[in-house]
Amino acid sequence: MSMRPDRLAPFFGGVAALPGVGPKTAKLFDRLLARPVAGGAQEARLLDLLFHLPSNVIDRSQRPTIAAAPLETMVVIKARVVEHRRPQGRYAKAPFRVVVEDDTGDIELVFFLANPDWIERSLPIGATRWISGRIELYDGRRQMVHPDRVLDEAGLAKLPPFEAVYGLTEGLQARYVLRATDAALERIPALPEWQEASVLAANKLPGFAEALRLAHRPDSAQALSPQHPARQRLALDELLASQLALRLVRARMRRLPGHENPGDGRVVSAIEAALPFQLTGAQRRALTDIRADMASDKRMLRLVQGDVGSGKTIIGALAMASAVECGRQAALMAPTEILARQHYERLQPLLAPVGLRVALLIGRLKSAERKTVHADIAAGAIDIVVGTHALVQSDLAFHDLGLAVVDEQHRFGVQQRLALSAKGAAVDVLVMTATPIPRTLALTAFGDMDSSALDEKPPGRKPISTRALPASRIGEVVAGLQRALAEGARAYWVCPLVEENEDLDLAAAEARAADLRHYFGDRVGLVHGRMKGPEKDAAMEAFQRGDTQILVATTVIEVGVDVPEATIMVIEHAERFGLAQLHQLRGRVGRGAGESSCLLLYKGPLSEMAGARLMTLRQTEDGFRIAEEDLRLRGEGEILGTRQAGLPGFRLADIIAHARLLAIARDDAELILRRDPELTSERGEALRALLYLFERDEAIRLLRAG
Repeated sequence: MSMRPDRLAPFFGGVAALPGVGPKTAKLFDRLLARPVAGGAQEARLLDLLFHLPSNVIDRSQRPTIAAAPLETMVVIKARVVEHRRPQGRYAKAPFRVVVEDDTGDIELVFFLANPDWIERSLPIGATRWISGRIELYDGRRQMVHPDRVLDEAGLAKLPPFEAVYGLTEGLQARYVLRATDAALERIPALPEWQEASVLAANKLPGFAEALRLAHRPDSAQALSPQHPARQRLALDELLASQLALRLVRARMRRLPGHENPGDGRVVSAIEAALPFQLTGAQRRALTDIRADMASDKRMLRLVQGDVGSGKTIIGALAMASAVECGRQAALMAPTEILARQHYERLQPLLAPVGLRVALLIGRLKSAERKTVHADIAAGAIDIVVGTHALVQSDLAFHDLGLAVVDEQHRFGVQQRLALSAKGAAVDVLVMTATPIPRTLALTAFGDMDSSALDEKPPGRKPISTRALPASRIGEVVAGLQRALAEGARAYWVCPLVEENEDLDLAAAEARAADLRHYFGDRVGLVHGRMKGPEKDAAMEAFQRGDTQILVATTVIEVGVDVPEATIMVIEHAERFGLAQLHQLRGRVGRGAGESSCLLLYKGPLSEMAGARLMTLRQTEDGFRIAEEDLRLRGEGEILGTRQAGLPGFRLADIIAHARLLAIARDDAELILRRDPELTSERGEALRALLYLFERDEAIRLLRAG
């Protein structure tokens, strides 16, 4: 039930309803802008269009003479049409050329596959026209291929000196987007001001509607800068909505009465005594934090971020054992079936000897098995349940859930976290991630949680030797693999990421696997994102058992997969991956006793940024340092693996460029909720509109429910 204020309705109307957007164009807008939702993509709304800001600007303010016009730069020239060179006879497929001149010189306009009637109508001989485009030299002559505007005097009067350039999708023309945004800007309703007047004055920021207008209709190339007042204003709105929502979720979690779960330590010490290794200092500190949270009467909401291989699993296991000591149940939710099964296989031998009953609950269980497991959980005959999001299904009831552990948080939304914690009374929540998160980001993505960092490697983990090689030396890599496999080694071979295109990802992986099979026969396995769960598991298990020695994979192996025997990681097209992702992939090796190596194959020439990434990776294995560097190099959009990973990805704010605004938004959100926790004041009402506009409805539902 959404109680969205009526005045916001225009923002949530479909782009398809705008004048000039027919059914065919509407589908293209959907493809470009619609946010994915459960059950397929929804349609593009005005809101999506208005938040799709220009990525560039065409500067048409230069109006030089032909002789003075700079090359390869957008210009508008005023010229007389002197000659049509229409292709004839067997040259009919050649371009149509039109010669135009002014008092300083002449230039050829070149039209490929053109409509001759249109050219003769638009550029009649003897007429004066204003022509916009880029001039280039061809065979020593000046020419302009496909001018983007041919205007008479009336047309020139309407031409803006600067024109916004938008990210497009195939088939969608720039002019459709310009026309649609014009119409959308006219439909922005009057809204109450939700920002503090003093903040707007101190930073010289415009109102919300004015900022959208300025951002979409830039009056200079500077208007694209994140520091432009319009962009700053929109970023501040988005950051405030996000900080406010996080604080409301947190306040609600904190307000719900907790359950004191002190635990007497008997099970925990039995598990610790049986461990073949000592816990690190960082692990001990994290456990102390968790026990203090569980023993208090407030609900725990804690993030444990561990570097690759820092031993998060054992922290989760000991926390769950603490909950069971108090007579309650615990659940561990993992993002994929492979990971859920792997957690189960690791926890079972650790927990069964001390008498804890562990069950695995994944979507693939046959319905009879599922019924039995559900019944055992409801009866309290199971202490710890490991599963995928099957755990949050509505028909699963716990006997008394005390602790929910969520693994790899960035694959789950806040919704799933809340759904799992709603399965019991006053459930404590522990979130684990193997992606070290820079501090600024931790505040935006997980600002509703306390945080513990596992920043020490367990003793005995050997450094991984990391080398970068140009792709042309792939033959040497294959020869090296032949020697290593003969000695029984196992290797991952990760194929390049093709941005947002699973088909190409798949083609690259299949081609590489076929290529390696020429050398290694059926010792080569393949796993990719298009496989169904059972196939993927079968391929992983064959590699774990050693039936296959090389596993060719797209990035599905990035998180948590554990094969201690694998000691070689080859990453093809390493220049296409982000630093954090490369670090995660490298962390799949170096888990056993053997010496491990990671080979980064790159295709030159490297951009400065790609070079810096590969360099950082060779210099350090410290995930926290890598995360900070990654953030510096490429911004927050992709820091936690892929964009669609469910991190509240920002559409208008740029965490690095707007770090100062993040601090303002954070302090403001804290102050507001201290003064007006239910958002009932006049400004509170305006802030509710802001939360709806940035689709943080979850927070408003909590206000009503709480």
